Amino acid sequence: MITQVTTKFKIHKPTNEVFEAIVDPLKIGNFWFSSSSERWDQGKSVTLRYDEYEAELVINVLEAEENKKIVFSWGGESNEETVVKITLKELDNTSTIIEVTESGFNEDDPEIVNKILGQKEGWVYMLTCLKGYLENNICTLRASLIH
Repeated sequence: MITQVTTKFKIHKPTNEVFEAIVDPLKIGNFWFSSSSERWDQGKSVTLRYDEYEAELVINVLEAEENKKIVFSWGGESNEETVVKITLKELDNTSTIIEVTESGFNEDDPEIVNKILGQKEGWVYMLTCLKGYLENNICTLRASLIH
């Protein structure tokens, strides 16, 4: 059974811009969450809000290597904690491959297939919003997905 999800995108921006868009609390609201309580630094617990869904969650930043990698855990409050690893690979000074891998799903969960598919959909959507924001300054895609 596959218990992880991997999604990759090419973004036509340097890795430092991609990295900063994720970890900077002033930028994340342009493509993903409404707000982030602070910068995503290693060892920090960061509160993320989705105002549109009246939702809030806490992530624990396990690793943060500038312009290369961000690793965090989330879902612990619902006993469904997973680990997300975001890696950045610079192709040249103008392009980045971003890869998101989420692992730690419960293999015995009867809903595992639906959960993995839902997470895959979420990561494709988040990366689409990130690409639109960084490449074209489009800030209206986030929170548009209706379930």
